[in-house]
Amino acid sequence: MATVPVAVVGCGGIAGAHQRAWKAIFEKEPDLAEIAATCDSYRPAAERYADQVAEYQGRRPEVYGSVADMLRAGRIRAADVCTPHYLHHRVALECIAAGVAVQVEKPSGLTVKATKKMIEAACARDVLLATAENVRRGPSQRTAWWLLHESGLLGNPRGFFIQQVRHEQPADPARAPAWHWRAERTLSAGGWVVDSGAHFMDTIRYLYGDVHSVYGRVEQMRPHPMVRQGLRAFDEQEDYFTATINFESGVIGQWSRTSAFPGHDWVQCAIYAERGAIVDPSGDVFHGPHGQAEVRRPGEETRTLRDLWPAFQETLSPERRQRLFPHDFTDGFTLECYDFAQAVATGREVEVTAEVGLKAKAIAFAIYESAATGQAVKVEDVLSGRVEVYQRWLNEKWAI
Repeated sequence: MATVPVAVVGCGGIAGAHQRAWKAIFEKEPDLAEIAATCDSYRPAAERYADQVAEYQGRRPEVYGSVADMLRAGRIRAADVCTPHYLHHRVALECIAAGVAVQVEKPSGLTVKATKKMIEAACARDVLLATAENVRRGPSQRTAWWLLHESGLLGNPRGFFIQQVRHEQPADPARAPAWHWRAERTLSAGGWVVDSGAHFMDTIRYLYGDVHSVYGRVEQMRPHPMVRQGLRAFDEQEDYFTATINFESGVIGQWSRTSAFPGHDWVQCAIYAERGAIVDPSGDVFHGPHGQAEVRRPGEETRTLRDLWPAFQETLSPERRQRLFPHDFTDGFTLECYDFAQAVATGREVEVTAEVGLKAKAIAFAIYESAATGQAVKVEDVLSGRVEVYQRWLNEKWAI
């Protein structure tokens, strides 16, 4: 099996977590993959990234300032795309056209239409296209799935309440934070709902199955001043959302968060099933349930997901253990990158395909579409393009 030469495209932000993942893989299985190239329009970032890779890999990747130059060199078989959201589909389409396998950070494409274009191109070229999704792969999420679907301890899921209310003091305009690309919706596609919310949507599909419809409200309750190149600007992201999420299975969920309600902060993260509940005290409404989440059954001692993790492990066959936790990796970023590299090397499918990522992202956009139309929205209508009020301006802006 030949070593897979990988390019990391976009060398800031989340690319740091990906580098730690590729390093962990290299230390356990150095012949699987190597970082052969780094690419960033801000070349100093790509140079720094290459220097860091060289420290553990022993070979310094080639450095590029454009995807076109990188692809012309013809040295890579796979690209790990860690760019800002608005570049996801553009970079992916360039790589696919060159026959390069692609893993794209969430959300995989700026809009539903963008992701569908990526999928169509990958199918036409018979190129692997994966969504970089780390959260579902963690020990606590895998244990939660086992509790709900295999162990019999909790029985079938019934619903969830994942909600947080807090008050964050508005920034003093005289000391406003610096603008960043996430603050502009044409670059990010939205705020919490589609950014960290992409993780949440994948997790709930993993735990409860496909979503039928949603009803949502998304608002910015107050202005959020920023400074952009010395001038006053504003963060366009929402500071309030709430959604009722109806699943094909009959499960119903309530998901909401705000940072704009003063006077009383509170949080509740609870999953309910036939025989008990999983209650997460972390306060994280996007990436749970975490290891400290308590598994509660009436009349029984409370245990955490971390306590039950060994019992779940004992149920795994050697083949399943190797697929879920190769080399005993438990970090989600490491597992997603290993899955991708193995798929490129062997020709097998990844767990989180582009289609899986699209279905998760469509739930987030259904919330935005519901808020834009004031009506409950079927996820299938968002996937098909029948409902495209919120996304239309994004598609027009980027000629998608």
